[in-house]
Amino acid sequence: MNRGETPGAIDEWLKSFAQALDQQNGEAATELFAGDAAWRDLLAFSWNIVTVEKPQEIRQLLDDTVSLVCPSGFSVVDAPSSMEGMISFDTVFGSCQGYVRLQNGRAKMLFTALQQLRGHEEKLGEKRPSGLYDDLSCNWLDRVASEQEKIGREEQPYVLIVGGGQGGLALGARLRVLGVPALILDKHPRVGDQWRSRYKSLSLHDPVWYDHMPYIPFPDTWPVFTPKDKLADFLESYASMMELNIWTGTEFVSGKYDDKANQWTAVVHRNGEVIRLQPRHLVMAVGNAGFPITPDLPGKENFEGVQLHSSEYRSGEDYAEQKVVVVGGNNSAHDICADLVEHGNTPTMVQRSTTLVLRAETNAQLAAPLYSETALKSGITTEHADFLSASIPLRFLERMHRDLWTSIAASDAQFYQNLLGAGFQLDFGEDGTGLWIKYLRRASGYYIDVGASEMISDGRIDLLSGKEIERVSKNGLVLSNGDEIAADTIVYATGFGSMEEWVKRLISSEVAEKIGQCWGYGSNTRNDPGPWDGELRNMWKPTAQRGLWFHGGNLQQSRFYSHYLALQLKARFEDVAIRTWG
Repeated sequence: MNRGETPGAIDEWLKSFAQALDQQNGEAATELFAGDAAWRDLLAFSWNIVTVEKPQEIRQLLDDTVSLVCPSGFSVVDAPSSMEGMISFDTVFGSCQGYVRLQNGRAKMLFTALQQLRGHEEKLGEKRPSGLYDDLSCNWLDRVASEQEKIGREEQPYVLIVGGGQGGLALGARLRVLGVPALILDKHPRVGDQWRSRYKSLSLHDPVWYDHMPYIPFPDTWPVFTPKDKLADFLESYASMMELNIWTGTEFVSGKYDDKANQWTAVVHRNGEVIRLQPRHLVMAVGNAGFPITPDLPGKENFEGVQLHSSEYRSGEDYAEQKVVVVGGNNSAHDICADLVEHGNTPTMVQRSTTLVLRAETNAQLAAPLYSETALKSGITTEHADFLSASIPLRFLERMHRDLWTSIAASDAQFYQNLLGAGFQLDFGEDGTGLWIKYLRRASGYYIDVGASEMISDGRIDLLSGKEIERVSKNGLVLSNGDEIAADTIVYATGFGSMEEWVKRLISSEVAEKIGQCWGYGSNTRNDPGPWDGELRNMWKPTAQRGLWFHGGNLQQSRFYSHYLALQLKARFEDVAIRTWG
């Protein structure tokens, strides 16, 4: 126990904090924080997603917001130790929760989050709809069909969501439960096709406990690692059960915002028809894996074989007895090479830069305290796990993960030595902070190992690393040292375009420049330039373009942050008098 912590330390701290806020005494409240403290807030005080650090920033947030949100009713909900605990409180806008961690009697980390909007709560549990109607001339099916027929034609959606993957569906479900009219657009013929169309062997690399959708979790019979077609079918069923309004086979062509009318004009193509929609808010839920990117290599036009992006690859059975070269060293490259090996091929992986690798078993062990059967049995629900995961500001998360990855490198030393011995270029993040931090910074540059690493180590996958590709010849690839790799097929597992590039293509270069980079938090590392922000840029919060929002990430992020994005949209739909800080 640190000096200053007693069994009642959390209660005493919270009592002092509540008193200072009640008196609107920003100086006294700030004194309750450590000098290097960080406070992360999701809508509760700021109506934004922000992290403030150092006394002056904390004081500014308090001075600017306390009189507007009027926090009250603070209480400790659960204190697992004398140094930390979950709290609850209210503001004029709704019910909130938080988490505080103390050091020497002062708050080292504070997390606060709006949970429900007063008077506009989610229709859950006791608030669920009855399912009975006064007008018996039409039943539930008739009502759903009528709504889906009218939206986008007789009635305009308040929110237009571009992208019908897990992100778009999660947000659509949240808005549905909150009573906000929304329409989801997806270019694929069926919901889930973005997963069905991926390579045949693909399964999720995160365990099932981490990947649930809002409101309808996967059943207890679900496998630990979800096959892509199984996930696709689940998402299609999910959309139906949540009664989501979705236009499949629909292409979002362009969007333009009218500052006078405070609405968008969105042009879409559907079934050969050009349709103009006029939503108040546009959400880009196209995810981190948008349009394919292939390197602009000299001589590509001269290659006599087949060239394709990893998004076009389906199965190793299509390449029997061929020489296949896979350019790239991250998740897709590894999975495709492993699939080729399983179909009797000996592919060549061209690794152009270092890759962070984590064993899937180790990944599951890291997640187990919060996301596992053991966690569930100990009373940690998915919602509580998400809350705890979000409660640590990034500055502290970096430090924790640097120590964590020092431990992983030691415990899995033989695994990594085997890779290095095969010539694999390995990293643990630019500054040793590991996979999750690298993902938050750039959403690329890693592989969660589900078998391909052993194939590299034992030679079943040929590896070429540390050499640049100079050009493409008619027979394959020519490297910077003059060596030529013969190939019948070249697969470019070279990633996807950024979310801001979607804005440039679909809205305008001016809007893309105005909003700036999406994703990354200003760590001043590769693909994540400074200055420090402490939150993912432009994600799930207001952007510099009015009415434009971004939603994406993995299944866990889609589940968790869809709640806070939906609350912001609901508040605007109901004309709640909010003011965004930061």
